[in-house]
Amino acid sequence: MTVYLPIAELSVNILIILGMGAAVGFLSGMFGVGGGFLITPLLIFYNIPPVVAVATGANQVVASSISGAITHFRRGTIDIKLGTVLLCGGLVGATLGVWLFSMLRRIGQLDLVISLLYVVLLGSVGGLMLWESIGAMRKAAKNQPTQLRRPGQHNWIHGLPLKMRFKKSKIYLSVIPVATLGFCIGILTSVMGVGGGFIMVPAMIYLLRIPTSVVVGTSLFQIVFVSAYTVIVQASTNYTVDIVLAFVLMIAGVIGAQYGVRVGQRLRGEQLRALLALLVLAVGIRLSIELIIPPKDIYSVVSGGFGF
Repeated sequence: MTVYLPIAELSVNILIILGMGAAVGFLSGMFGVGGGFLITPLLIFYNIPPVVAVATGANQVVASSISGAITHFRRGTIDIKLGTVLLCGGLVGATLGVWLFSMLRRIGQLDLVISLLYVVLLGSVGGLMLWESIGAMRKAAKNQPTQLRRPGQHNWIHGLPLKMRFKKSKIYLSVIPVATLGFCIGILTSVMGVGGGFIMVPAMIYLLRIPTSVVVGTSLFQIVFVSAYTVIVQASTNYTVDIVLAFVLMIAGVIGAQYGVRVGQRLRGEQLRALLALLVLAVGIRLSIELIIPPKDIYSVVSGGFGF
């Protein structure tokens, strides 16, 4: 059973797309991530043009993050003031990222840059997560307590100027690192189609010393608006959001996430982090292999900005 994607300009097996969406939704619910860093490479593996995969991946991030943000808002675990500073930096970064996206597309280097960014990002994040989770599991096996840095501890970041008091997070922090973090995540969202939560959350906890109780909700708050802004700008500027593909992925993702949450509740935190790290590394290795192996067709014909 095939369906035609008008923006990607190709026909795909709808069952495979549904399977991708359900699988990523399952993993999103299981690990608590947006899934943009998984669905974009999977779409590229299935020969969806990277320009379409990135923009459509950002669209799915919006859908998967809204429900989580609403839940955290009801629980009162979102620091609106902190999220607004992140959002301001994120919108500037997303605007710059869309410009970079368009420029790389014009010069014909977008596919290569996206693949290289994913290899570096997934390889480094996955490696660090795997190292940390293995250490945590070893300590758990020896009944050794895991030492975590407390939010009250300070580092060089807390000595920066332009400080602002965030009452919800109970911290007094410079807006410079907060806005810079949002700026970097905004660029990643527009160029790579990721929400950036798997980078933002650890950075907020370990670098900015923000209490974990408000980190996830505040991160989702920023991701929703920055991703939505990216989708709108990509659709109006580059015309790369395939609504048919996005709709199919969203339906499957919502269903898969429900089952993923149930499975994730049965595993310990360090086990979840280790499994997610292995998954991230596997995707990164798969992309790196694609970059190393010579292509079947050395030459390709480009029409309307897409390669065939």
